[in-house]
Amino acid sequence: MRVPDARPKPPYSPVAYPETVTTTAPATRTTALPWALVGTASLVSGAVVALLIGLATGGGADAPLAIDPGAVVRYGLPIAKLASTLGAAGTIGGLLLALLALSPARAEFSRALDMAAASAAVWTIAAVATGFFTFMSVYNEPLSIDERFGALLAAYFSTTELGQAWLSTALMAAVVTVLCFAVRSPALLAGVAVIAAAALWPVAQTGHTGGTADHDAAVTAVYLHSVFAAVWIGGLLVIAALRPVLDERLTVVLRRYSTVALIAFIVVAASGLVSAQLRVGGLEALTTPYGLLVIAKVVALVGLGTFGAYYRLRMIARIERDDRGRGAFWIIVAAELALMGAAAGLATALARTATPVPQVPVDQLADPSPAEILTGAPLPPAFEPWRLATEWDLNLLWALVAGFGAFFYLAGAVRLHRRGDAWPVHRTILFTLGMLSLVLVTSSGLAVYERYLFSVHMLGHMVLSMGIPVMLVLGAPVTLASRAIHARTDGSRGPREWILAIVHSRFAGIMGHPLVASVVFAVSLLVFYYSPLFSWAVSDHLGHQWMILHFLLSGYLFVNALIGVDPSPYRPVYPIRLIILLATMAFHAFFGLSLITGTGLLLPEWFGAMGREWGQPPLADQQTGGGIAWSVGEIPTLVLAMLVVWSWSRADGRESKRRDRQADRDGDADLAAWNAMLAERADRAPVEQRAARTPAGQSGGG
Repeated sequence: MRVPDARPKPPYSPVAYPETVTTTAPATRTTALPWALVGTASLVSGAVVALLIGLATGGGADAPLAIDPGAVVRYGLPIAKLASTLGAAGTIGGLLLALLALSPARAEFSRALDMAAASAAVWTIAAVATGFFTFMSVYNEPLSIDERFGALLAAYFSTTELGQAWLSTALMAAVVTVLCFAVRSPALLAGVAVIAAAALWPVAQTGHTGGTADHDAAVTAVYLHSVFAAVWIGGLLVIAALRPVLDERLTVVLRRYSTVALIAFIVVAASGLVSAQLRVGGLEALTTPYGLLVIAKVVALVGLGTFGAYYRLRMIARIERDDRGRGAFWIIVAAELALMGAAAGLATALARTATPVPQVPVDQLADPSPAEILTGAPLPPAFEPWRLATEWDLNLLWALVAGFGAFFYLAGAVRLHRRGDAWPVHRTILFTLGMLSLVLVTSSGLAVYERYLFSVHMLGHMVLSMGIPVMLVLGAPVTLASRAIHARTDGSRGPREWILAIVHSRFAGIMGHPLVASVVFAVSLLVFYYSPLFSWAVSDHLGHQWMILHFLLSGYLFVNALIGVDPSPYRPVYPIRLIILLATMAFHAFFGLSLITGTGLLLPEWFGAMGREWGQPPLADQQTGGGIAWSVGEIPTLVLAMLVVWSWSRADGRESKRRDRQADRDGDADLAAWNAMLAERADRAPVEQRAARTPAGQSGGG
């Protein structure tokens, strides 16, 4: 089944979208300038004031006891970092607003991208300045233009973690600056937004997140906090700058932004809570300077949430009823931007303030074990099967993905129900179970012990690639989204349009083809486990997240090609589906048997130091993992085979019913035509037989 594609096709003509026709001339850039300056001034002033107060409270700019790099460096570093944060906010917020709320057929779209480009330029300069001030603070070198200073600076940016992080951020921000000016295609701009979001990752790995026992959780929390705070702040800043060109579309854009802002608020609050818990510790630490700044930031967050609720519940409706409410609205926007700036300033001051919980790397503790040195975290309790249900290590990223996925799925099902449309209950149950299973695999004891035991890792792999995809595919989320989400008619792309654009894209068509999906699903086993990808996935936090995403997507595409309800570029006949499934099952079994009979470790430098901590020989554990891949992994395959056969029988049943209905309508015309053809052949048969017995050249008469 193919979902109708309601995507707008450029060019966006006034015939297709009559609401895009306007009798007013596009606003000039000079008319947009005052409110862009007002919004920026509100944001920056609130940020600078909060930063200075935060530095004074937490001592982030105090002169060190040893060597003082100078007041210029001590204050220049946090100010440059704040400018980088605000530049990133304007960039990411502007891009996301253009992609989700604005119409490419209107001046608002180009204006938002211009704002994003200008913000990216500020981000680039600020990132370079932050890296330079960090160098001056760490190396305590007097500023000069001689060769020695240049060599030290080059070595800092090319060899140290801090220098590489800020250099990478600056380079990606510079690329985004150019692309925001050069690109206007929504599809390409989505890639630019991905680059902009990725530019925040290197910095998230530095600061208070580096070297702690909860390094991975801290990095995830800081990164999510940075990205969604940028979406929240930047989106409102761009709306303020677009005031002269929005006109009657203000409430439409505000409703779309408020939905994004609500999601951002939840993510910022959740990630901030995790970060505070990792760094503050107990409630008694709230009286420390760091704790006081955390309390101030929480107050700012609550205030921003109150603003957002007021927009959604009162202000937007007031503007729709009475245009006089717009003046009060823009005053509230300026106040909210100032409060957003204050939250950003406090966050920057927190990064310069000593934490109550010491940030000490595990390898600097007394007598760390080899496993602790490799993982950078203390060992969990000795493994027992029941600990898979009692040990927990929250993966905030996938917990949020699962939470939002389940919520929006249920919201879509409820919307269809209220509209009077039917949606099978079993699909809702299966999709919800899939999201719950995703949380369990990424945050329960499976996530705790998979870094130490190959067998636990393989169990999680099987669930991710073969268990969860079956539940998600049977939930038919794309079909639900196409039916439940309102279609846009103004040329912009909302969630429905983006989902359908991805599903119907050429790349998705290639990757979703049954042959390609089955090859990727099967061959990626060998490519992953017998290449450096495996080492990257178990030793690096980013690699681990990539591994989870790959297992989920490859499994989803493979299962969807066999039993999916959602659109697929091509679905073979059922016998071919069974052949593909059996071939994949055989390949999977071969991989499991190779692990069972193998005599060498796949990753000896990693797993060779792990299981020994609990008396488990690493090779024996790997062979156990092979048994899991061969036995447990075949259970979902058997379920798939049964589902393919069941779908085959249902398809035959539907075809029979269709033919019966057709026969009732036309009096069984097909059967009558068939019988007539047989009767005609029967009448011709004797004549043809007599002609065949008559010798050539003779008459058939006597």
